[in-house]
Amino acid sequence: MKQVVQNYKSGELALLDVPVPACKRGGVLVRTLYSLISTGTEMMKVSEAGLSMVGKARSRPDQVAKVMDSVTTNGVLATYRKVINRLDSYTPLGYSLCGVVEEIGEGITDVAVGDLVACAGNEHALHAELNWVPRNLYTPVPAKVAARHAAFGTVGSIALQGVRQGEPQLGDIVLVIGLGLIGQLVVQLLVASGARVIGADPDASRCRLAESLGALVCGAPGSSEVDAAVAEISNGHGVDQVYLAAGGDTNQPVELAARLSRDRGRVIDIGKCSLDLPWNAYYEKELDVRFSRSYGPGRYDPEYELEGRDYPIGYVRWTERRNLECFLDLIARGRVDVEPLISHIADFSTAVETYRQLGDGGLKAVTVLFRYPGPAERTPAGEQEMKAAGSGETARSKPRTSIGWTPPGQAVRVAFVGAGNYASSMLLPHLVGRDDVRLQQVVTTSALSATNARHKFGFAEVSTDVDAMLADPSIDAVFVVTRHSSHAELTRRALLAGKAVFVEKPLALSEEDLGKVLAAAEESGNHRLQVGFNRRFAPLLRQAKENFGARVGPASVRYLVNAGRLDGGSWYGRPESEGSRFAGEGGHFIDTVTWLLDLDPTSVYATATPGHGDLHALVRYPDGSTASITYATSGHPGFPKETLEVVADGKILRFDDFLRASVYSRKRWSSSRIPRGRDKGQRAELDAFIEAVSTGGPMPVPIESLAATTLATLAVERSVTSGARVEVRS
Repeated sequence: MKQVVQNYKSGELALLDVPVPACKRGGVLVRTLYSLISTGTEMMKVSEAGLSMVGKARSRPDQVAKVMDSVTTNGVLATYRKVINRLDSYTPLGYSLCGVVEEIGEGITDVAVGDLVACAGNEHALHAELNWVPRNLYTPVPAKVAARHAAFGTVGSIALQGVRQGEPQLGDIVLVIGLGLIGQLVVQLLVASGARVIGADPDASRCRLAESLGALVCGAPGSSEVDAAVAEISNGHGVDQVYLAAGGDTNQPVELAARLSRDRGRVIDIGKCSLDLPWNAYYEKELDVRFSRSYGPGRYDPEYELEGRDYPIGYVRWTERRNLECFLDLIARGRVDVEPLISHIADFSTAVETYRQLGDGGLKAVTVLFRYPGPAERTPAGEQEMKAAGSGETARSKPRTSIGWTPPGQAVRVAFVGAGNYASSMLLPHLVGRDDVRLQQVVTTSALSATNARHKFGFAEVSTDVDAMLADPSIDAVFVVTRHSSHAELTRRALLAGKAVFVEKPLALSEEDLGKVLAAAEESGNHRLQVGFNRRFAPLLRQAKENFGARVGPASVRYLVNAGRLDGGSWYGRPESEGSRFAGEGGHFIDTVTWLLDLDPTSVYATATPGHGDLHALVRYPDGSTASITYATSGHPGFPKETLEVVADGKILRFDDFLRASVYSRKRWSSSRIPRGRDKGQRAELDAFIEAVSTGGPMPVPIESLAATTLATLAVERSVTSGARVEVRS
């Protein structure tokens, strides 16, 4: 299928062939009929991508701050890779469309195949021939509403939420500043609510359009025409509400709002304009400034948008989806008319040229719609698959029947399930360009992320079909780099398919899931498994262990992990579906101690502060050694993330965050110099895994040790809950 994308680093716009997205549980696959270009939001994003790197930094100071924090925690090199990976990627465009349901995911009962639906979301209602849309981001289209009109659903919801924030009453006098698409919709919604509307926009044609849609008077901001209308209609008191639907970096809209508002009036920000509020003007009138967040309650909440958990109507009357339904109903009943707002309908095949014309001013429009090809015009399925694979000329190798290893002289054929930021910045750069590795296939649920991986790393094929990849006999090794909750099941299936498996931590989020993985290994006779515990492969840590030397007596280990706080929207903060934060990351630290001591843990006792913010685990080993692991989220970000000390036999090993290491003994040793970056062992870890697959030799870590580490990690959570020591029995 085809999709519009943009490279944020170069600014390039393209209409790419990408694989069809998978139809996942809790959503539907929708074939697009019309999608809407937001000439405000989208064109701002498109123009921002064309800026220099300095210009991009100036436009997003919030992102620059995050980059600097990452440098402190992860080092310059790792941060650079992460930033470039994000910048030099194709990103989607679009967030409002109408289409036909083509496939229904598990758990969906409110629509059927063939139903017409309006869809929302900048990750799900994209300019693409097919989109997977979760249940709370689509709604059936009423019979009286044309498909091209239903494509306005998302922008209509944005305008509707803004009006709700203003709480207009019958007879209110309101001023709408900015008469682009959102402003025009706000005007109609206010008129429908019984308000008297005045509009302000420097574009005379937009002023006349707003007047034709119900505004009483419209004119340029600050013009005598607007001032006189406000004075006359309000009897000199000023307007009850001002809706800021303008864009740009001028402060004129907020200054105009203060001047024309009545005492204790409301100012509602819907657009993205400068908000340097003139204090005196706003203070003297005691103006109520309100913000409208996108489509309504539920926006940016992953449990609502992705998990389909609705808010009870008794507590939240107008959610994101209910706003979408309401706006379509207003169209159906003739209370809102979007037909006059359609300036241009372009064939989807001309998408890149359409954006170019909008950008250079050749096409002046309030709204532009993309019209998608009908069934007779669509690309045949076989041709789609060939294009999605990147090349129809690449022949598959002969089937391989051996388990988890590659015949001599042949490159290891690798498939990745998942191609997110960690895979793209920490794993794939170490595999690309190697003679002993062939990046054969990348499988993702998102069509664009697979295409990005092919673009950057040269995968021969892209897909959204895990089953087909696992059934492909030419694949030797599968990398599972998906969200935590899917690791165990994907690993189990890959082992049963006879593949060598590299799975990022954690291996499993429950003992039950771990048992299924181990059962699959036994059933298939395939023990070719590696978990991404990379720290034991870090060169500096290995050097420190070597200089520490052999150990005779039990050791005491202290490991402080200054993990820091999560961003509010991080999926790491969803324990109900992805496990606790320690369950996801703690295996790293238990495995590191296990490797340093050459022993698997036997028991765990753990305690934590309220909410499990800071967690302290005491891990015991069979020779009497103990490890104290503190996983802290309340520390200062400037402090090193990982500090480690091992005490035994009159010796001390100290390790400081992959930058310095020293051993205090009869012969003292210190690392010679500070490295340019923190090498946490990913390259060496991958070298060891590829060699094992290529030669048929033993895997880098025995599967029994991987299981013991996973059990110990899970035991920490059980111990915190029970307040008792938990035995680790593998």
